[in-house]
Amino acid sequence: MWTISKLTFKEIISKRIFLITIIMTVIFLALYGTAIYFAGKDTPGGGSVQGTEHIILQKFVASQFLGIGLYFSSFIVALLAILSSVSAISGEISNHQIDTWLMRPISRTQYVLGKFIGLAFLLMAYTVFLFLSIILLHKSFGSEWMSLDIKPIQLFKAVSVFVIQPFVLISFGLLLSTRMTTLNAGIISIIIYGSAFIGGFIEQFGVIAEKASLVNIGIIMSLVFPIDSIYRKMTILLFDSSDNPLSLAQGGMFTSISSPSNMMVWYALFYGLIILLIAIYSFKKRDV
Repeated sequence: MWTISKLTFKEIISKRIFLITIIMTVIFLALYGTAIYFAGKDTPGGGSVQGTEHIILQKFVASQFLGIGLYFSSFIVALLAILSSVSAISGEISNHQIDTWLMRPISRTQYVLGKFIGLAFLLMAYTVFLFLSIILLHKSFGSEWMSLDIKPIQLFKAVSVFVIQPFVLISFGLLLSTRMTTLNAGIISIIIYGSAFIGGFIEQFGVIAEKASLVNIGIIMSLVFPIDSIYRKMTILLFDSSDNPLSLAQGGMFTSISSPSNMMVWYALFYGLIILLIAIYSFKKRDV
């Protein structure tokens, strides 16, 4: 199992998609850092924060910029997790590399777990790196106008929740990979991922408009695929400050107005684990 994990790790790194992702990540971070720098530089009063109205505006602008960076970071992580997981098993079946593995004294359970561990370790490490890079750029290049009071414990809680996203996506991608071609699995994963975020936006609009039906639609979509809830919970943990009367979680469309419960975090972990077990069972029953 550990041998498969190591080989999976090395295989993903050697693929062109990973190289392209790294290059695009560097470009994204460079553009984000530049935007943060000029946003802080070209603010009213030279970036100084004075008066209640200026403080409220400053907190809103700063949280929005950070929310934008984290939102697109979430999107990058999701695409990499989907594209790397949907081909993990189906790709080896299509080119008959799976025959070499199944001829060895290794069970199908170990094979799937090995694939999952290798992918999860790489993607979770990448997620932590991207998350901390956004925070570091925000603090390094942003002026006083872009400053936010984020404590280390808030960072730790937020990134701990954020890494659940690739965990769930990899489990789901492996499940589809055991039964479908890479193309079909990728299309379904991307559609469900997009639907989850649309459901999240519908829930936010429902809270603003006080429409219970819209809120319920978002909740149901979160139960079907809890990716958006994980992102929203991460923003709550990151922006929330118990000693600050200004709720930075009210920052707008890239943060969160309604707070997912702590139970949703445990539900997402349980969801990913169950999907992984179903993937193992599915691959055991497949005739390759």
